[in-house]
Amino acid sequence: MTGSPVPPAGTETAAQRRGRLRLSRGITATWWYTVSAVVFLELMIVAVWTGALTEAGRSTAAIATVGLGGLVWWVSTFLLMREYRQRTEHERFVPRPLVLVALVIAACFGLVAGLVSGLWLLGVVPLVQTSMFLNWPQGMRLRVVIAATALLVVLWFNDGRLVVPPGAGSTWWLLGFFSVSLPAMTVLTLWWWDVLMTVDRARASESRLAATQERLRVATDVHDLQGHHLQVIALQLELAERLMPKDPDAALTQLQAARRSVDEARQGTRDLALRFRSVPLTVEIENAADLLRAAGTSVQVSVHADADRAPASVLGPVIRETTTNALRHGGGRWARLSLTRDAEAWRYEIENDATDAAPSADGAGLDGIGRRVEDGGGSVRIRRRPQEFAVVVRVPVAAEGSR
Repeated sequence: MTGSPVPPAGTETAAQRRGRLRLSRGITATWWYTVSAVVFLELMIVAVWTGALTEAGRSTAAIATVGLGGLVWWVSTFLLMREYRQRTEHERFVPRPLVLVALVIAACFGLVAGLVSGLWLLGVVPLVQTSMFLNWPQGMRLRVVIAATALLVVLWFNDGRLVVPPGAGSTWWLLGFFSVSLPAMTVLTLWWWDVLMTVDRARASESRLAATQERLRVATDVHDLQGHHLQVIALQLELAERLMPKDPDAALTQLQAARRSVDEARQGTRDLALRFRSVPLTVEIENAADLLRAAGTSVQVSVHADADRAPASVLGPVIRETTTNALRHGGGRWARLSLTRDAEAWRYEIENDATDAAPSADGAGLDGIGRRVEDGGGSVRIRRRPQEFAVVVRVPVAAEGSR
């Protein structure tokens, strides 16, 4: 039997990439705060540049060139931010095509702005600012921003004879201050995002580690149980084979013993599976909520006080399967879980946002839920709306005895 190939160390599988992007999507609000701060700083510096050139009495053509070129450079920042959001800490320092396009735009704009304004500062700042978004190796970004800030300070003093011409106002000082501090402010904003992503990845890694440890424990129990019984059965069958020519009755006794060992192994496996399946429903729902929260989803939970009396053999697998469906196919922003009871039935409902209201191509999960609930005498109702998906399960109260 061949196993699945193990990915080389340091590489990222498709599943890991999907999980990372889901975590990133789960903190979308913070990401847009970060983007807004960066693009506002750049838009403001373009406005300061054009204002300073206007105050200095430069030609309309020079002012328009710097203003329009600055807007093009500002738009190119969105390409860099998109790439930055999908970066990984272990990714090699290789600029992607979109990043190269943004670097070329920054270099061209800097060259044109420097020529029409006569300022070294305007010629260097766009390229320096764009380089702040590159996926530098760990610890390198700090050294780069320190070196870049020192270079901009030198250029500011070098442009001093033009920065403060006769009759110039405070806009020229704003030009120098914001131009010099822009890279440091940008890196500080991105650093907050990196910290948040690191914390979120650590939380997800902790959840995956707990699941892995649980799987290892189950595998150990199965190995100990089956290994013992299989060894005993093998010895009994070997002994029966040797006794068959000489003492058929004794051989038959060993075969009967082997059959009993098989029954014991089968019963032990059932008991082991029952031990892991018989988790109280309140714990099942808590685990489902924790799993969704670990993926960055906002979760609301409503559970009846006597929920543990509900038929766990029916609802337990349903809770696990619907939670998996919400992780795989949901929008990843919010979810609501509830387990309530009326006079006739237990009602379990999971509702989550959906990026696509159409049913997925893989309907095996929902079909399995339907069959399981029907076997328990219950019913399943699927509710699809443009931005919402819900599964509602009703199980008769009479099925409580099957928990």
